[in-house]
Amino acid sequence: MKLFTYLLLISTCISFQSRATEPADGEKKKKPNVLIIFPDQLRRYSAGFWSEEPYRDQVIGKPDPVVTPNIDKLAKNGVVFTQAVSNFPLCSPYRGMMLSGRYPEQNGIWNNCRQDRNESLRDDIPTITDLFYDAGYNTSYFGKCHWLKNDPLFDENGNYKGTTEAPGGHYANQYDTYIPNGPSRHSIEYFYQSVKDEHYNPMVYASDPAAVGGKSDGELYLPKTFSAKNEADLIVDYLKNQNKQRDNDKPFCMIWSLNPPHNPWTDESTDMEALHEHYDTDKFPKVDQSLVVRENADLEVANYARHYFANVTSVDTYIGQVLDQLSAMGELDNTIVIFSSDHGEMLGSHGKEGKNTVELEAMAIPFIVHYPDRLKGESITDLLISVPDVLPTTMGLAGLNKQIPKGIEGYDFSDYLENPAKSKVKKPEAVLVMLGNARGVLSDRYTLCLRENKKAWAKKQGTDLAESFMYDNVEDPYQLNKIPLDQKPTESKALLKILAEELKRTNDPWYQKKKYSEVIPYN
Repeated sequence: MKLFTYLLLISTCISFQSRATEPADGEKKKKPNVLIIFPDQLRRYSAGFWSEEPYRDQVIGKPDPVVTPNIDKLAKNGVVFTQAVSNFPLCSPYRGMMLSGRYPEQNGIWNNCRQDRNESLRDDIPTITDLFYDAGYNTSYFGKCHWLKNDPLFDENGNYKGTTEAPGGHYANQYDTYIPNGPSRHSIEYFYQSVKDEHYNPMVYASDPAAVGGKSDGELYLPKTFSAKNEADLIVDYLKNQNKQRDNDKPFCMIWSLNPPHNPWTDESTDMEALHEHYDTDKFPKVDQSLVVRENADLEVANYARHYFANVTSVDTYIGQVLDQLSAMGELDNTIVIFSSDHGEMLGSHGKEGKNTVELEAMAIPFIVHYPDRLKGESITDLLISVPDVLPTTMGLAGLNKQIPKGIEGYDFSDYLENPAKSKVKKPEAVLVMLGNARGVLSDRYTLCLRENKKAWAKKQGTDLAESFMYDNVEDPYQLNKIPLDQKPTESKALLKILAEELKRTNDPWYQKKKYSEVIPYN
């Protein structure tokens, strides 16, 4: 009996000691924060780390000579995607897909939202902010929105009136509009919106009067400050939470959409201190191939390279301030930081500037996932990731896999990111890409494009294929040679089959009308 009592006492002590060393329930179940950062029009290779090993070997062509220490730090402590793609390289279509996890036919945005168009993100579908809000997160959005139909609902001074009747009846901006509180804001609690492509003169609307000089939600505020700096300052304040902007007992889901380095590329819309320090004539006497390095670039077209790169570096600086604040709070390692962009920038390649083309400079985007608490840092993946994958993958990383709606068309790659060797997730062979006048797929080697006989932005319907071609992005990294499909029949047949499957899966209008069925094998 004494022996039994003794053994029972030892067992109880061991059990107690084991429980005592376990983390407390609150600590054990602590949810990660989410921070999605995407500067506008930042091309994939405009970051310093691409010039270093082991990343340099993954570059298609040459990386840009830019200074980005904070993005570099994210990359070296996170997972770098070498083949992330903007499926529709245009501001509003990207936002529709990123927010909703659905392709354009299902989310409502087939072109940039502006005052002469009806494009608008559907109010009746859940977005990433809705879903994280429902999961008990504080939700916030800072920066450019560009997902709502632009109607004349403002007075002549840019204040929202919600009616076309006087004093309403005016537009605030031709290309973008304020998102009023309600369904179109998609459960965003703390809202700070910057409208207008003038980096030192953004039009701001916010839900927090303290952030906009006491103005109410919908009243125009003009901070007259570089937009990236202005937003970074407000985000740092939000994180510190000294004015009770959020519930400290909840994790946060924050989206930050910076407008730079989007055009205009002028002295008035550029951080000139960054330009003088890193890209002025003392370092780059001419805009030549020491500054604009891609071999398909027209240097005369790319004359704005200094301004573009200066705003990239400036954006990096202000991103660093936000990351430093998270680190000071002890929250950086428990925050899922996703760094990407809505699309790239041609910067003179193929004689073009801007985006909205199928060439890599426009479609190739950065994508880094930094989450030290769960993902191994200094990792590289060649996984082809698409914009609709952002929502389900982020939810998966946050442990919300079971709350991903059935209508989501993107894929949850969180399991693959954690353990590629054991993951049951199938890597895509190719991903769907599109323009207003084209469809195609991008694989790890080829870009396939079928282009209609219409302009990308034209409202009329295409009636025939103007061209069908492929790029070999390995043998021809600058895409100088369009390959007719009959010159690579085996490869083109395989890619056309994937294209048909993806058009069907996403209920694309081309599939609905069985357009160009003589080329695309729908059945």
